[in-house]
Amino acid sequence: MAPKKILTFSYDDGVTQDLRLIEILNRYHLKGTFNLNSGCLGQETHFMCRGATVRHMRFTAGAAQRVYAGHEIAVHTLNHPNLTKMDDAEVIRQVREDQRALEAIAGYPITGMAYPEGGVNHDDRVVRLIRENTNLRYARTITSSYSFHPQQDLLRFAPTVYHIEWERMEELAEAFIHLKTDTPKLFYIWGHSYEFDIDDSWERFERLCARLAFRRDMQYLTNRQAFDYIYAQHGL
Repeated sequence: MAPKKILTFSYDDGVTQDLRLIEILNRYHLKGTFNLNSGCLGQETHFMCRGATVRHMRFTAGAAQRVYAGHEIAVHTLNHPNLTKMDDAEVIRQVREDQRALEAIAGYPITGMAYPEGGVNHDDRVVRLIRENTNLRYARTITSSYSFHPQQDLLRFAPTVYHIEWERMEELAEAFIHLKTDTPKLFYIWGHSYEFDIDDSWERFERLCARLAFRRDMQYLTNRQAFDYIYAQHGL
């Protein structure tokens, strides 16, 4: 019988720092989902984030197919707008066109998404439009739940923790390691890989991965695999 505890990661934007992140995930046999903006592939920008200048270079379509092999590619909208500020037709276009383009890159059906932008990046209208006009099964928000419990609305899925919340994330990791359960529980970590450059926290992240890896009572899955296991197999 498969373990009931599941660990999954979700990272946004499709930037070149993902190469180092995936090396770490692969080293510890962990799985992640990477949310890409197909309309921004190949673009390079620099911006200020938490007092540091960040290099934000996105992969080309050809590179993305290679880099994310063995993990999951998911929707992040075509051009990374705040969907709450778009009219209905543009919300649908941003999601559908990104999904179609990413399916051509990935070579498999895309069923997941992460909402772009910070702050209030989705609302009832946006969720309804996605529910009624696409076949996406899940969409991740940026609101930490600090919980391992399954949620009811997968199109407003709240991750367990944002990885820059280091102390809270490490506390949750220890709680998850020691958790005993007969029902499915999910530890869902999200972020942007360029954030590891800001505070030079790559080694700290790798230590976290090493702490969580190779445990017989855990499964290490992509977002899609995790939701398939929890909600399809267990009828939640």
